[in-house]
Amino acid sequence: MNERAICISYFLNAEEREEKRNEKFLVRISVPKESRVSRRRKLFKTEERSEKPLCTLAFSLCVLLILLFLPLPAWAAQVQLERTPLTLELLQERLRTPMLREGSLTVDLRQMVIDLRPENGSFRDAFYQTLRKELGAKPLGLDLSYSLIQGDFVGSDLGLRTPLYAQAIAPIFTATEQKELERLRFVCLQSLAIALPNSKDCRSLLGTQLTPASEITVFRGVLTLVQTRFNGEVKFLNTFFLQSVDAQNATFLQPTNWTETRFSRPVSFMSANFRQASNFQSSVFFDKANFKQTQFQETANFQGSIFVNTANFNQASFKQLAKFSSGQWQDNADFSDVRFSDQAQFTKASFNQLLLTEATFEQAVSFREAEFNEPVNLRGASILNQADFSDARFATAAFLSVPGLTFNSNQAKILGNPGQIGKMFSIPTLQGNQNVLRNLGQNFRQQQQVTDANQLEYTKQQLRLTQLSRSLMATNINSATPASLINLGFSKTQAEAIAYRRRIKSFRSRSELLTLADIDLEKYMQLSDRLVVSEPLSPGAWLLQAWSWLTLSVLLLLSGYGTDFWLVFGVGGLAIACFGLLFWLVDRYRRLHPIPIIPTYYETTSMLVSFSLLTLFSLLAIFRNAEQPWLTLGCLLIIIIPIPIALLFKLYQQGRYHDLMNVSYFTEDGTFRQLRLLIGRLPVIPRNETFRERYMPLLWNRRWNWLNYYDFSLNNLLRLGFNDIRLRDEHLPGIISALAWYQWSLGVIYITLVLWTLSRTIPGLNLLIYLK
Repeated sequence: MNERAICISYFLNAEEREEKRNEKFLVRISVPKESRVSRRRKLFKTEERSEKPLCTLAFSLCVLLILLFLPLPAWAAQVQLERTPLTLELLQERLRTPMLREGSLTVDLRQMVIDLRPENGSFRDAFYQTLRKELGAKPLGLDLSYSLIQGDFVGSDLGLRTPLYAQAIAPIFTATEQKELERLRFVCLQSLAIALPNSKDCRSLLGTQLTPASEITVFRGVLTLVQTRFNGEVKFLNTFFLQSVDAQNATFLQPTNWTETRFSRPVSFMSANFRQASNFQSSVFFDKANFKQTQFQETANFQGSIFVNTANFNQASFKQLAKFSSGQWQDNADFSDVRFSDQAQFTKASFNQLLLTEATFEQAVSFREAEFNEPVNLRGASILNQADFSDARFATAAFLSVPGLTFNSNQAKILGNPGQIGKMFSIPTLQGNQNVLRNLGQNFRQQQQVTDANQLEYTKQQLRLTQLSRSLMATNINSATPASLINLGFSKTQAEAIAYRRRIKSFRSRSELLTLADIDLEKYMQLSDRLVVSEPLSPGAWLLQAWSWLTLSVLLLLSGYGTDFWLVFGVGGLAIACFGLLFWLVDRYRRLHPIPIIPTYYETTSMLVSFSLLTLFSLLAIFRNAEQPWLTLGCLLIIIIPIPIALLFKLYQQGRYHDLMNVSYFTEDGTFRQLRLLIGRLPVIPRNETFRERYMPLLWNRRWNWLNYYDFSLNNLLRLGFNDIRLRDEHLPGIISALAWYQWSLGVIYITLVLWTLSRTIPGLNLLIYLK
């Protein structure tokens, strides 16, 4: 007989079943889709075979006609089946004849109606007393699947109460069970070691005296609650389950209390429904905890809970407040595709690896003072209100992975420690994530956290540089020759297939390679990072992109794309020191013969010591602030070393033969001696007699003369100096003039970089904030 016939037979016998039935329960069955014609044919055939009175047939026919016009899922999803009322006699019988299930003896109380209401007090007391006696004497499991529990269910009264001291544990427990009980003390020690004294029983267990708080109720067997319906409160507080707990699809209509409960084996509340508050505060899950697709209609309290193994909350739903504060996840915490309709609290929690993929936070979520040991996966998550990461601690390898994050800075915000939280965001590619970076940057600018906003801008430009590098260096599928594709790693057949496909239609994405029959997934994964899909570049377009790549690289290396003033300061300090030493050398060390023109010992020592100190401080600034300090240093040296050294080599190679050999090449304005901002100053004095009278040569015989060369270098680079020092216009070797003009040209670029960086790093200073 098929399922449709069973349904029809059920309704035809409705009157007889009504007399026998005491209680009902719901199960889901699948009904195959059939046409209305076939339904009616089966109905007519059933009516012909039926011997029921005419009134019963008419009633059944009306019911079936109504059901036929209702949508199939509305009436076929749940059908009421009968349950058997549990009596003391039936309970005794089931206890005497336990069933063998998965290798362990289990008391079969499935499909029962268990009345534990106060008005049935005599049965309730006998129920607890009888079960406690049997379940405590031997490790029997309890199966309440598909049953209806009326009244409060105090599950902690079914176990055996025992202290958790090795010398006091009841001898009735086996050696394996005693070892399991001792595990709790180890977890408590570990909890206290990481500053998470999360439960009062942990503190009592570590004491020296036996107290009622140091005792615990032990449930020795397997507890099965598959599709069990609890009409009253469920209480399993301070219970230690030595075997697994299976509560899949269970329904809890009233509050549940699992406070300080210990689950030694896997526990599953998959697809369970908690209609009222659920309290798992300070519980310990030694094995896997499965809350997949669980619905928490009211407050869910997991404060101070410890998950030693994987905790799976995938696709769970939290309608009200979710409390996970001070929780500890020693393995993976999977909150993928979870929906938090109200606030979520993870304050002071400790995570090994947290998965929040596609999770939705409709209200505020708090990770204040949380600890993250591994990357946090927020791929595709939605933050619609506020996410607080203040004072959160990230391990060296930890960060916030936010590709595809849904976040609108005008409606929501992310909080974190200024100067720290911006460094924690990680995005693998720029494509598809520009809006994410823009919203995150806007979020921190609105909160006046300029450093974090700049860090996100730096991340964005790094991704842009990677994108430019790939477009310049990677193989373009739409323009590469078959020989290039073969050299890259494709076979000849694959290269020919790619060439044939692009003659018909150009590729628009790398994934389109998988549509070719000759290219398998392994080859695609091996070479995808070395491929790029774009329109073929002309030589001019390629040069423009190369210039963009070079400019962006220099900006990132020397200033963090205008986000790090101290890095710019270090770069400028090193350039000033090098050019100051260079100018001192060409001015004071001219020749040895016939009359030596060389600096004094004191001046040489002062110059070298000052150069070393200034270089040291500049290098410290670079290495403390640069993302890639060695590349930054290399880039700077390429700019300030080759051309000046080449000019210097040429100068000493050809020698100097000109008038005024005993007079300094550098002159100072003798009419002023003050700190000046010399924006429009040029490195050489004008050819005018009046200016020659104002500008006087530097005095070589002064002990502080070496400071003038740093002053000139400072003038050229920062347009700032204590004296207006310039080169003379008479009898000046062109190489020395070229050297000064070269630094002056670099100074134009450098002062622009300084002003741009200041405008991006100081709130309210908007000089060049739009210069990008």
